[in-house]
Amino acid sequence: MVEPAAAPVVAANPHLNGVIVSPGRRGLAGFLDDLAIARRVRAEHYDLVIDFHSGPRSSLIAWLSGAPTRIGYDVPGRGWMYTTRVARPRGIRARHAVANQWDLLNALGIPTPDSAQSPAEMPLDADAAEAIEGRLWAHGVGNDDELVVLHVSAGNPFRRWPLDSFASLIAMLVRHGARRRVVVVSGPSEKDAAARVIEQARTHIDAADRDRVLPPQEFTLAELRALVDRAALYIGGDSGPLHIASTTTAPIVGLYGPTLPVRSEPWRAPTWPSEAAEVSGLECRPCDQRVCVHGDFRCLTWLAPEDVLAAAERALARAKS
Repeated sequence: MVEPAAAPVVAANPHLNGVIVSPGRRGLAGFLDDLAIARRVRAEHYDLVIDFHSGPRSSLIAWLSGAPTRIGYDVPGRGWMYTTRVARPRGIRARHAVANQWDLLNALGIPTPDSAQSPAEMPLDADAAEAIEGRLWAHGVGNDDELVVLHVSAGNPFRRWPLDSFASLIAMLVRHGARRRVVVVSGPSEKDAAARVIEQARTHIDAADRDRVLPPQEFTLAELRALVDRAALYIGGDSGPLHIASTTTAPIVGLYGPTLPVRSEPWRAPTWPSEAAEVSGLECRPCDQRVCVHGDFRCLTWLAPEDVLAAAERALARAKS
């Protein structure tokens, strides 16, 4: 069961028998949606419900499901809704989020695997792959080009690398690779930021090379997965697209600000290169992303484009070795 934004990630997963999409609305409409879903789940007579979120809405649906076994985190005020409660420390631990959630499966006697045994998965959509090939061909991107996908995140200041830094990085990537083509992607709310990054980056690039930075485009999640599958490198912050990229074999450079790589790096086999770009030695990392104690978001604003470029070159070199 997922909300609409995440549905494309699991819709074609061959290990699933079905997917229930919660509309994700808020207020009274959302409450009525939850009751309708709970009735649907209850009618299916499931033997087991595992609540990986353990939030107010998901815990209510789990309880109303009537499943004889309900597993969730022992959250104050909601733990009673589960028949099996798993401890979840309140502090931010230097432990991967996947391992944290696997604690719920440990309660069933299922041991936690490593990322090589059980990597994150999102199957490639053939139609999306065909569409991506057509769009790249239309922009003159050939099979011999080194395609770099760069995700711009500007919605949350705690995950926002400065737009100037993105633009400088793109210009350096183009200058350091004669065959490189760069595609800038973003979420729907960040389209304007992505367009500004592309425009600014092109001002730092010789006129003859400016078309190596493709114009702004929109991609569905399935198309993003296909795009990264086609790419030589993915660069982006610690957000959903980074973990979609992790389901491919493309080298990845993650930009980590308030979060730690050990907690949210790509969950996949170490065979596929993943590099972390971060500012080390800050006593305020990691943080709860509510208030920046310094007020300048230095965990990201101090991250130099040159350092990200170095991580990108390492990732590309590892992939070629």
